[in-house]
Amino acid sequence: MTDIVTGRPRAAFPALQRLYRPFDTSAETLLRVAAGALLVTHGFGKITNPFGAVGMVESLGFYPGIFWSPLLAATEFFGGILVAIGLFTRPAAFASMIVLLVTVYFHGIVKAEGLAGAEKSILWSAIFLYFAVRGSNSQSVDAKLGRQI
Repeated sequence: MTDIVTGRPRAAFPALQRLYRPFDTSAETLLRVAAGALLVTHGFGKITNPFGAVGMVESLGFYPGIFWSPLLAATEFFGGILVAIGLFTRPAAFASMIVLLVTVYFHGIVKAEGLAGAEKSILWSAIFLYFAVRGSNSQSVDAKLGRQI
């Protein structure tokens, strides 16, 4: 059921709603910052050697690797920064989600690791899908600039 006043689903334990409500924006912000920051750390090695993944991306069928490898590095590193600070959140999260879906394919199919190898990438893809659809919240650079792309 939905609460008529707030338009939100009714809490199973209404007495706890006062506890949850102040933290919903902060929890979402924490998830966005953590996801972005972890993507930055993952992309750091690639951004310091942007052509280091040429062979890997070509082995996945992305030719020419000399184009795709720096794009991968930039997407992970700069996309992570943008998501973390909440600037151009939707396009940055969408690009990051695409990169992570490729890693699902890489680990699950190419390396034949199945779900055990792909599960982290599936989870990360879902997190970035959320922000690609939702965008950032009031605790973001996008909000401070008065826009939501």
